[in-house]
Amino acid sequence: MHHLLPLLPAIPLLVAAVLVAGGRRLPRPAAESLASLTAAATAALAVFLLLHSSPPLVEWVGGWFPRHGESVGIVLLGDGASLGMAALVSLLTLAALAYSWHYFDEPPRGHAGSYPAMMLLFQGGMCGFALAGDLFNAFVFFELMGVVAYALTGYRIDEAKAVQGALSFALVNSLGAYFMLMGIALLYARTGELAMAKIGQGLDRAAGHHGPDVLVLAGFALFLTGLLVKAAAVPFQFWLPDAHAVAPTPVCMLLSGVMVELGVYGVWRVHGLVFAGPGGVPAADATRVLVVLGVLTAAVGSVMCWYQRHIKRLLAFSTISHTGLFLLGIGVLRPEGDVGTALYVLGHAGVKAALFACAGVLLDRYGTVDEFQLHGRARRLRGVGVLFAVGALALAGLPPFATGLGKAVSEEAVGGPLTVVYVLASALTGGAVLRVAARVFLGLGRRPAAEDGQEREEDKTSGGSEEPETRQRLTGVPATMRTVPAVLLAAALLAGAVPGFAEAAGHAVEESGSPGVFSSAHWTASGVLLDLLSTLLAAVLAGVAVARPGLLSAPGWALPLRRLQSGHVGDYVAWLLLGTALLGALALPGVLG
Repeated sequence: MHHLLPLLPAIPLLVAAVLVAGGRRLPRPAAESLASLTAAATAALAVFLLLHSSPPLVEWVGGWFPRHGESVGIVLLGDGASLGMAALVSLLTLAALAYSWHYFDEPPRGHAGSYPAMMLLFQGGMCGFALAGDLFNAFVFFELMGVVAYALTGYRIDEAKAVQGALSFALVNSLGAYFMLMGIALLYARTGELAMAKIGQGLDRAAGHHGPDVLVLAGFALFLTGLLVKAAAVPFQFWLPDAHAVAPTPVCMLLSGVMVELGVYGVWRVHGLVFAGPGGVPAADATRVLVVLGVLTAAVGSVMCWYQRHIKRLLAFSTISHTGLFLLGIGVLRPEGDVGTALYVLGHAGVKAALFACAGVLLDRYGTVDEFQLHGRARRLRGVGVLFAVGALALAGLPPFATGLGKAVSEEAVGGPLTVVYVLASALTGGAVLRVAARVFLGLGRRPAAEDGQEREEDKTSGGSEEPETRQRLTGVPATMRTVPAVLLAAALLAGAVPGFAEAAGHAVEESGSPGVFSSAHWTASGVLLDLLSTLLAAVLAGVAVARPGLLSAPGWALPLRRLQSGHVGDYVAWLLLGTALLGALALPGVLG
């Protein structure tokens, strides 16, 4: 069974090559059909392997097995967590391809295979990263999915802002990748190994009774920088809203639905296999790093989300906020936190992709994603409005969505004051999306003026006067653009409501991280009450914002926070360097002790 693991990244990569080679000869329906069938086949294979992943599958590609305890080969790891991520990646890629079926604007020069080929390359890179069991090939797949993501973000190359957003994305993420490569070099210099489990064992042997040293700390900080840049954690998050504002809608579905989550998954995987032992980073210091960054990310993301009028930027900042909650869940280093985060990620992928799909409908129908300009204009899109409102409530944690179940399990794992972070972040992000639904699809309240929480000089980032992604503005909503978000929301609902699903997912995750340690993932009275509290608070915030637009406008202290999103890549690089230093400072007590 383990010999099938390389097919998960290989199949989409090979079909992408076929599409590139024959794209000029293939009609568009054939190219899109082939890409969709490939994504579906890869998803089916991932699910099949997931059902047979106990005990975990390990494949040394090409037969380069370890000899005398040393290894130089490519190792793929197929356990519940990695195969679950590969299945999620493939299913969401299929959803993105189905959403854009026959509606997406024609590619340049009549090359019908370019867009589906890049989507498959993106899928292959993400699947490879999820399965990688050694650091170097994790970096290779990390870079592959990054490069394709840059190209997809700037796909509409005739628009200057698309090129600018893609350039900022590329420069910041490439710098993070170089930091990751330097971290790999330091760990290889210490252990002579690249396989994650082997590096962890080598660090434990090298440390002896002295514990970790500065080299291990530097490797930890540098490697995590690359992962946290991809996860858009504070202060590495600035590229994400700029990229989402210009990326095509199907690409946004993948960026927020799975790529950002893969950064969090990488942090969890690398810490567990490399740095969790006595030669790595002490548990108290790892918890300090992840919890501090998690709280900062959740707070900044939710506040910035609330004060956006550009709907795609608003959804991007909500993704940043939820990244903070994911980091909190894995940061407490408890199996319950891992399980809760896994369920949260699963639900968030479906909900966020559905919300971006609805935002794409608004863009292609009205040529704007400005909440102010769209006030009351989408009353006729009742179905899309219902989906958008349901997505907002799911984002706030409404039971029985998987987002609510993951939130509840995570809250129980972290306990104490950190529970408040989950409630407030969920309420603010869900309330912001619910506010948009009330204004845009129902026309409630008076039309906000620019001074109601928005600086006039920021009108250029409001989302007005956007070019639709279709050949011309839509007069009706295609069936695929309605069906895909409905199916995604239904899947997020079923993942939280179907009996036994949460327990099966929890068993798979815990077997991947802590063999022999299992906890039950299920609804509890306290979890349901906290979910209902955050949902009610989201509804109250949205109601107040609609009824009294000026009451919840941006206070003076929030304006400098908004100005940090300057759009200048030099500023973003400076924050990246500061973030790397912060990682080292937070982990330093373990070395000094």
